[in-house]
Amino acid sequence: MIVFPAIDLKAGEVVRLAEGDMDRATVYGDNPAAQAMLFADAGAQHLHVVDLDGSFAGRTENREAVEAIVEAFPGYVQLGGGIRDAATVEGWFNLGVARVVMGSAALKDPEFVKDMAREWENGIVVAVDARDGMVATEGWAEVSDVPVHDLARRFEDAGVASLLFTDIGRDGLLKGCNVDATVELARSVDIPVIASGGVKGLDDIRMLAIHAEEGIEGVITGRALYEGKLDLATAIAMAGKA
Repeated sequence: MIVFPAIDLKAGEVVRLAEGDMDRATVYGDNPAAQAMLFADAGAQHLHVVDLDGSFAGRTENREAVEAIVEAFPGYVQLGGGIRDAATVEGWFNLGVARVVMGSAALKDPEFVKDMAREWENGIVVAVDARDGMVATEGWAEVSDVPVHDLARRFEDAGVASLLFTDIGRDGLLKGCNVDATVELARSVDIPVIASGGVKGLDDIRMLAIHAEEGIEGVITGRALYEGKLDLATAIAMAGKA
């Protein structure tokens, strides 16, 4: 199982939000590339980066910071936030991003996302962001009437690399990952699932790793790392046993 340390970008700074609320941002640094290298030094081979401003704007807003991260980080960078057209997808892959995450586009233009998945093999991750079981979009500012499992099943056999499942109500709050809902989703589809939202410590890593063979590909963690509640090297070692 992969541990993805997270770097969320707001106005070029490293931040974490509470429940996706841009007005509830905690700043953890002003040098995203340096933060990426700290994660690499702790053993991370994968990194999850989000252009938060881009998520709300529907276009790239933190290009300079993302480019610096990709240049500095020696492993695989997974990027989401405002990626909603083919030119943007191609541009990020050409820059060296390993996978791009698409959320709003997956709900509003699923055929486009499927086209991208066919064009960029193993490169497209579909974000399935849930608030009370329903899919949220536009930087989580809008909640649809589409159940999470319905959206996930639309991408069966579409060639997407993974589903990124986030329980918004736990994100950035250190409440613990919603392991039950994540495992239930993984069992219901044939697409690997990445867990996100609320990781607070090693217990979350251990519980998810137990279910790795049921389709849990990885877990994203942010605030727990920044606040010293989770040691990244230990988490990677534990996940690696799965």
